[in-house]
Amino acid sequence: MRNFPLSRGTVSGILKGYAGISAAVYTVLYSTLLEQSTSKLLLFLALGLPVICLAMMCFIRPCTPPSGEDSSVHVHFVFTQASSVLLAIYLLTLTVIYDMLSLSYAVSYVLLAIVLIFLLSPLGIPVKMTLFRANAETLTPLAGSREHLAGGEGGSTPADPLLSPSSSALNLGSFFESEYASDVETLLAVGEGAVKKKRRPRRGEDFKFHEAFIKADFWLLWVVYFLGVGSGVTVLNNLAQIGVAFGLENTTILLSLFSFCNFAGRLGSGALSEHFVRTRTIPRTFWMTCTLIVMVLAFVLFALALTGTLYVSTALLGICYGFQYSLVVPTVSELFGLRHFGVIYSFMLIGNPVGALLFSVLLAGNVYDAEASKQGSSTCLGPECFRLTFLVLAGICGLGSILSIFLTIRTRPVYQMLYSSGSFRLPQASDH
Repeated sequence: MRNFPLSRGTVSGILKGYAGISAAVYTVLYSTLLEQSTSKLLLFLALGLPVICLAMMCFIRPCTPPSGEDSSVHVHFVFTQASSVLLAIYLLTLTVIYDMLSLSYAVSYVLLAIVLIFLLSPLGIPVKMTLFRANAETLTPLAGSREHLAGGEGGSTPADPLLSPSSSALNLGSFFESEYASDVETLLAVGEGAVKKKRRPRRGEDFKFHEAFIKADFWLLWVVYFLGVGSGVTVLNNLAQIGVAFGLENTTILLSLFSFCNFAGRLGSGALSEHFVRTRTIPRTFWMTCTLIVMVLAFVLFALALTGTLYVSTALLGICYGFQYSLVVPTVSELFGLRHFGVIYSFMLIGNPVGALLFSVLLAGNVYDAEASKQGSSTCLGPECFRLTFLVLAGICGLGSILSIFLTIRTRPVYQMLYSSGSFRLPQASDH
């Protein structure tokens, strides 16, 4: 978020999208390189992944974003999105192939090598940027920056630098300054009577966790996320049992469909919300409202159990779940700032396990067990196994859509302030 403040939704969609298809990558590794050995898989997860993550941390560092918009950045994001989509389609195809055919080790390793090529393809961007550095002239000044104003007055003078920092870039620099020093200076100034006590931050500025915790927007966003993601993860956790209850002998295709649509929702939410927040200043929570309404329709289709609607409702739910999961990231950063983004966002994520506990374990689990006991078996068959669960979840998503409408109305002025120029602009720092 700090390194790419002008493309928060796009970055969130890409990161969450890759996280969504990571399980499919592990499945391919388990089937080929690890030879379907559970002990090797556990060893890889326990030692291999931490080593890879620690090694990659050496290449990740905060940086001050440029004061203007580089036209090549959009191309790089499009390339990354395209490679991730191709990877997801390829993994979906591999899942179907592995389920239907028995392949030799040689063919399996070739298919695995193609997966690694797709995974490593985004590394071509830093290599290209290192070998072919973009000229400074390719940067487009942001609206409202000093470069933009100078251009409107007939160009900059020879004494002025061509790329002097904009107000947004200057504000971004404050993110990396120590908060302690400014607080001490403020307290000293208050004691001397030089200034009044600093005001609380407004929406769009940097909030501390305890300041955001008492805001109505914070709890509205948390409840909307809790209701949407909690109901979606309930279906995800029980999708295999749902398939069996609906008469499927093999649920691999159903699980793969949900996984792919989940990835598409995560990736698409970033690109879609980013486009409309820049062009129309439409809050990202508007798309949460839309997906919650679609989820109501999907759960009703699940409950009706009409012929041919199982895969349609699963696809719709996967897309909407991906939207909900990804949209909360840029929304938190825009409403409550980046300085304490990690703490605030981590608290938002609590809605996922809480929703899984309430809706998946207590609701879906008990309803399934009750219907199975009526049939005198541990396995329940028929649409009645989850019908009550689906109807309750439809009502929950309906409630979430109503709350999301209120949240969208409340946050619309914030997005108009942040994106009124067509590109993200940080609010001016509050006076002390």
